[in-house]
Parts: sequence; structure tokens; C-alpha cells
Amino acid sequence: MASRAALRLGVLISGSGTNLQAIIDAIERGEVNAQIAVVVSNRPGAPGLERARRGGFPTSVIDHRRFSSREEFDRALAAELKARQVALVVCAGFMRVLTAVMVREFPNRIMNIHPSLLPAFRGLDAQKAALDYGVRLAGCTVHFVDEGVDEGPIIIQAAVPVYPADTDDDLRRRILEQEHRIYPRAIGLFEQGRLTVAGRRVLIGDLPGPRPGRYLISPPLDG
Repeated sequence: MASRAALRLGVLISGSGTNLQAIIDAIERGEVNAQIAVVVSNRPGAPGLERARRGGFPTSVIDHRRFSSREEFDRALAAELKARQVALVVCAGFMRVLTAVMVREFPNRIMNIHPSLLPAFRGLDAQKAALDYGVRLAGCTVHFVDEGVDEGPIIIQAAVPVYPADTDDDLRRRILEQEHRIYPRAIGLFEQGRLTVAGRRVLIGDLPGPRPGRYLISPPLDG
């Protein structure tokens, strides 16, 4: 049987690109049948661009400051991604809110990762917001992007415990470790054709049933 063609990814970054690296590593390990068609940054000096270039991946800079509106920027971004024949857009630390212009060009084909257990703590500084609120569990969420902010249908989440002595950086680091695990997994599920969006829910085909004892309680009951 012929193998499937690799899923063409357009990865959007604004910073260092650690989630980009996690995706690259998963592809190289054979865990995700994908290829990075282009890495796009809205910031010319984003360190993640050099990370991509060292890996031999095509890069593009679309500086948002050159555009008079978010919609105009998104039209240029969509044109670049379509020219690269991107099938899935992956926001990996991309610090721009996408407008309806992009969302309608790639319906249910844009993913984002957010450092909270959505719908809690949308927007910026989610880790600090979680600490300030006093939650016992924080985490991260991969979701499809819709026309809201951090509101799209949820694909996969990971929970992490919050400890009394945690600083913002401690929690950010612990959440980031899980981001690097679940983002490649979500991309793999998409590539395998196992994701179906039904209203607010993402249905995952061939998902194993409940497994006993797979719970995270913080603080632990025996502590």
C-alpha cells in the first residue's frame, strides 16, 4: 500500500521557537508524518528563524508593523502560506491574534497552543493568572483557531500540578515541557485524519476508552 504524502506545515512564530523545535524533533523521530513547508515570523529578529534556518527549513518574515490593519497583515500571511501549499497552519508562540481573514482561508486547519487549561485564563500571562488565582492544576491546551481569542474547539490538553513555592518561571517551564509533548501529538492526529470538529467538540477516531487510575490530583491524596 502506498504511503501517505507528508502533511505540509506552515509554522508561525514570534519568539525562540521551542515548540517549533519539538515539532522538528517529532518529525525526525518518525512520530509525525509531516514536513515543514515554511516557518513564518512577524518579527524579523525572532530567534526561532535562525533555529529554522539551521535545520534547513524555508523561512519568511512578514513584519506586522508594515501593515495598516490586522486584516491586511492576515491577507499577506494567507497568501504566503497558500503559495507554499500549506495544509495545516501551526501557531507556535505566534503573538498575533488572527482575524476572520485567516480563519476563513484555513477553516479547522489552524492550530494553536495556549499555556492554560482552556477555557480558563485566556490571553496573555496565563501562567501568572493561574498562580494569582490559586489553582492547584494548571496546564496547556492545543485547539483549533476560530474567530475568537483562545476559544476554538479543544484537541488535547495536559495538566500539571501547581506547587506552593512556584514562581511564574517555575510554572511556565513545567507547562512548556508538556507543550512539547502534546503539540506534535495533535499534529499527528490531524495528519492521520482522526480529528472531526462537531460544534465545540473535537472527536478523535479510534481513541482508546477510559483507563483506570489515569487521574491527576493536586495536592496528592496521600500527601
